[in-house]
Amino acid sequence: MQFKCSLKAALLGATLLAVAGPAYAQNVTLRALMEDVPETQIIEKLLPEFEKETGIKVEFEKIGYGDMHDKLVAQLVSPESYYNLLEVDFLWAGEFPAAGWLEDLNPYIAKSGFDLKPFIPSMLDLLGQTKDATPILPMYNYSMGLIYRTDLLSDAKIKADYKAKTGKELALPATLADYVALSAFFKANTPVVGAAMQGQRGDPNAMEFSNYLFSAGGAYLDADRKVVLNSPQGLTALKLYAENVQKGAQQGALSATLDDTMRLMCAGEAFSMVTYWWMLPQLDDAEKCPKVAGKLALSVMPGGHGESGGWGWGIPKNTSDESKAAAWKFIEWVQGKKISVARAMEGHAPVRSDVFEDAAVLKKYPFYKTGLEVVASGKSFPIFAYSAQYEDVLGAQLSLAAGGQAKPEDALKAAADGLTQLLNK
Repeated sequence: MQFKCSLKAALLGATLLAVAGPAYAQNVTLRALMEDVPETQIIEKLLPEFEKETGIKVEFEKIGYGDMHDKLVAQLVSPESYYNLLEVDFLWAGEFPAAGWLEDLNPYIAKSGFDLKPFIPSMLDLLGQTKDATPILPMYNYSMGLIYRTDLLSDAKIKADYKAKTGKELALPATLADYVALSAFFKANTPVVGAAMQGQRGDPNAMEFSNYLFSAGGAYLDADRKVVLNSPQGLTALKLYAENVQKGAQQGALSATLDDTMRLMCAGEAFSMVTYWWMLPQLDDAEKCPKVAGKLALSVMPGGHGESGGWGWGIPKNTSDESKAAAWKFIEWVQGKKISVARAMEGHAPVRSDVFEDAAVLKKYPFYKTGLEVVASGKSFPIFAYSAQYEDVLGAQLSLAAGGQAKPEDALKAAADGLTQLLNK
């Protein structure tokens, strides 16, 4: 937005923006490109409250994840970004700051006295905080765990059938191998599939597979950032991932997205899904998903570790000073405890420990205690300048292996080599 004002007026506007009051930013409109997911919808409902308090208008343009990165980059390399408030995925937390596109938020934090202590340290690390800079402030986490049907685990007929066929008691799986075996059992012996899987190549299957890798004891990088993906643990993970796609998942899993898996789970047609833990409040809703509401639970990924990700807020450098100040005012409002608790009461996935521990939140959603365990035990996809590109490299190999078009050994080696090449680029 172009502001026609004198230097004196601009300085006055910036000064007024630093204090609270409903009339100090009448001409400022914040525009953000947002992923069209429940978290965005939760915040969107609260925007009138922010405008009433500050006079700042906020407009969300909601699109699918796959189109966001390139659309944002086109604005960030332009003389002036149309989007003056940024929603930034952790996969871009290496690229965006390295390119010099984001404001350092530390001066804003210091000037406003915003308290970072309640924020979960791993979330700040995930989004690129260093001892010198905070380029992105955490917005919400999307750590992944297992959502499963408690009614099916306690069904007497299924329990008896499982015991007869396996010699074991039916229970929540403790290991990745146990989970994949249980998934295959459900698909072969019950009306539901064992796993609703998001196998579309790229971000969906890269994120999904990461849970298998970490639960099998594997990793992408070691402590020295050497690529260690091509390991016995990595091979075990890929073989089990392919096995679940082929024997436990729904038909068409290799082209399925998160939305597809949610619809399948909501319809009562799957026993489980490895997914973002915050999907549970959306699924455990009697109006939206009457077939499964009250019959779901959350656990840490079988094996002990899932994939941990998150979104954050950033401020682009190529916008006006007034827009930057307004953007920070919104960020500190939406990530303050009051609004974070209000969001959590609607199913928000917090990045503040004091929200996870809030009595009202725990009373409504007791599983938030498990949610914190999911977040705390999560591990991260490689974060570097080409993380988004690596999702495509990895996703292609996962799709080939899961579809039976490549041997897992060959696909894993190609995925590891691809990571090495991008890291050295």
